[in-house]
Amino acid sequence: MGKEHHYKATISWTGNTGTGTSSYRNYERSHTIQVENKALIEGSSDPAFRGDKTRHNPEDLLLSSLSSCHMLWYLHFCSEEGIIVTHYTDEATGIMEETADGSGHFTSVTLHPTVIVQEKSMIERAGELHHKANQFCFIARSVNFPVKHIPTTLVK
Repeated sequence: MGKEHHYKATISWTGNTGTGTSSYRNYERSHTIQVENKALIEGSSDPAFRGDKTRHNPEDLLLSSLSSCHMLWYLHFCSEEGIIVTHYTDEATGIMEETADGSGHFTSVTLHPTVIVQEKSMIERAGELHHKANQFCFIARSVNFPVKHIPTTLVK
């Protein structure tokens, strides 16, 4: 058995407008996400589900978790192989399918990382390492839908 890592977050609903959940339209979906010694995250549901568009929703956070996990593994593997990355951004996208009964699930996530490396000779291997990062990403290994990647690697 491998090492276990434990995580804890406190999620607190802040959307009681005075009548609790007396009806579907009488409460806000606002909540906070607190992890010890970290900045408070203000959350809500997606605006399609009566949420506040100015707050993070669970779908945004899942997509962000997949993207940042991939990036961290990718940068790790690049550093091990002597590939010098000077810039990394990702325009991640996800598709969630809502079903007839109102439930839903993600059907896929696609990462679109743009990576800038120091030398042209690094481009090919830098592109290949996305596959390895995807295989090691804890979050990608935990979801039941495909996490694809369409990287762009440049030299500047």
